[in-house]
Amino acid sequence: MTSARPTLYRDAALADATGPDLRKDVSVLVDQGRVVWIRPLSEEPELPPDVHVVDAGGSTIVPGMVDAHSHVTLPGGSHWIDRGADPPDELLDVAEHNGNLLGQAGVRWARDVGSPAAPDPSDGRRRALALRVRERWRKEAARPRLKVAGTWLAHSGVLPGMMIEADDGPTLLAAARSQLDDGADFLKLYLDGPKRDEAPWPADAVRAVVEMAHGRGAKVTAHSGFLAGARVGIEAGVDSLEHGFELDEEAATQMARQGTFLVSTLAVFRSWMSFAQTTTLPRFVGEEGKERTTKRRELAIESVRFARRAGVRIAAGTDFGGGSLRANHLAWEVESLVEAGFKPWEALASATVRGGELLGEPGAGRIVEGGPADFFLVHGDPLSDPASLWRVWKVAWRSEPHARTA
Repeated sequence: MTSARPTLYRDAALADATGPDLRKDVSVLVDQGRVVWIRPLSEEPELPPDVHVVDAGGSTIVPGMVDAHSHVTLPGGSHWIDRGADPPDELLDVAEHNGNLLGQAGVRWARDVGSPAAPDPSDGRRRALALRVRERWRKEAARPRLKVAGTWLAHSGVLPGMMIEADDGPTLLAAARSQLDDGADFLKLYLDGPKRDEAPWPADAVRAVVEMAHGRGAKVTAHSGFLAGARVGIEAGVDSLEHGFELDEEAATQMARQGTFLVSTLAVFRSWMSFAQTTTLPRFVGEEGKERTTKRRELAIESVRFARRAGVRIAAGTDFGGGSLRANHLAWEVESLVEAGFKPWEALASATVRGGELLGEPGAGRIVEGGPADFFLVHGDPLSDPASLWRVWKVAWRSEPHARTA
């Protein structure tokens, strides 16, 4: 009979994202997928006789990251909206590829905030594809862990064909109940409407959804590209805003007061700007499109700064798939937060512990004795150099087990 041997990661630095300084000369013993102990190199206790030792010298151990805004069934890229209409089987294959990319990049948790719906082969019911991905990945320990919102709930005229449309409060509430009945972990409302300066629903309609969801132990998040929708979501008590590209000081202060999270996705603008060099699409290469992107990026950075100063808890997301980024780009969002004025350790916290808090998973984004060995190793110090997150060397939960015979 064989089983996995204990593994010792010896002489690494450790970045726990709770402050600006690394812990150096650290050894971590892992057995059966759990952290047995974390000790200074000079204080290692007696080791198991069959331990496998990984020389981690010069590397930094980082908690498995949380991509707080993702779309696992979609590929991203410059045609990301078109890809939502691809055949369901192709989108499920995309999810498997995205799962590989996430793991290789050190992302342990993904929060899927919307996926296309298709008939489920098990019973013919039309459900969000990400629900099937979540169930499949639960059976595979090395796969990312998922929280799934189901399919977007939106007003008609926003993205026809991709979303569940509801043009009044009762229809919205019924659609929200249906998503929870299908097994969604939380709900996603699209608070940008057909008109930029008007939210798609009044605050009382959104509040009814929030109260219903909370009564069933679920949370509600809201897409917020413009200030009008953000104000309605905040007034209605949603648990988080996605993007928050147009916040003001008043909105940020209210968010902090009532504990509303902001999920940042600043890197989407960097992505769009890169398309000016790699595509011929008018929205990216035309002067009007580039000017619009620049202005929206400036507003988004200002909004994140308002939120940070107000004390809003900020979790980092890529919007991969449902936006232009790819599944292994969370480091880009960390870099974007630093560019916006975050200290590197604060930006890493947004991609680790803050994401765990948003998920309601106390162990996500943390490394603690007795907890899961959900960490990865990079070359460099992410507490001072966010680019080091691109230099992933080893991912503990994906490493091949070293067999022992019992």
